[in-house]
Amino acid sequence: MTKNPIRRRDLCKLLAAAPAAWALMPRVAAAQDEAPANAGKVLMPIGDATEAMDTLYPFFRIAEDGFQVVVAGPEARLYHMCLHEVPPNPNVPWDITEERPGYHIKAEVAYRDVDPDDYAGMFVSGGRAPEYLRYDKDLMRITRGLFAAQKPVAVVCHGIEIVSAAGVIQGRRVTTVSKCALDCEQGGAHYVDQPVVVDGNLVTARTWHDNTPFMRTYMRILNASVNDP
Repeated sequence: MTKNPIRRRDLCKLLAAAPAAWALMPRVAAAQDEAPANAGKVLMPIGDATEAMDTLYPFFRIAEDGFQVVVAGPEARLYHMCLHEVPPNPNVPWDITEERPGYHIKAEVAYRDVDPDDYAGMFVSGGRAPEYLRYDKDLMRITRGLFAAQKPVAVVCHGIEIVSAAGVIQGRRVTTVSKCALDCEQGGAHYVDQPVVVDGNLVTARTWHDNTPFMRTYMRILNASVNDP
């Protein structure tokens, strides 16, 4: 008999959460295993309430070009992604995005164990996670290191809160979701409302709705940096 049996309530929670995670993890592994010759590693910092569309589309797109996407978090564990949108036909109008549970994704490394010199670039997704991730000192260290080395960094939506907190966007032109324009300005950047903005090594986009031009632009810059460093 085990000393610490799982309570029925906890078991039900695990069973409820497992299908989404189990469905995603084989696809994550396959994306890495089937990638072409390794072009380098790209860091993807995430946390609980990371936006699913902001994260999964670039996760697979970056790997498609032969890069190893390394998902990192405050700890190396499974994280809950979320879906964010303004309900299209709510009974009561919403002024802001509604948050709903999404897929799960596993961080294979903790921020404290990341050396930015080991990475060719970084992709910062949005959602609610950046609100608290920007307080992580190791993530700030990583971000500053990548910018100091002029590595290509892509940032979408609320991800701007991370680079703003790191103090690496002063004097730059950037874009983000309109409600985060103040985060740009507080970080010393100039906010513009357009799908994609490139300023040096930094590529920014408003939301996942801009994924097509956003990822096309980022991958061009990322591939160029590796092929002609």
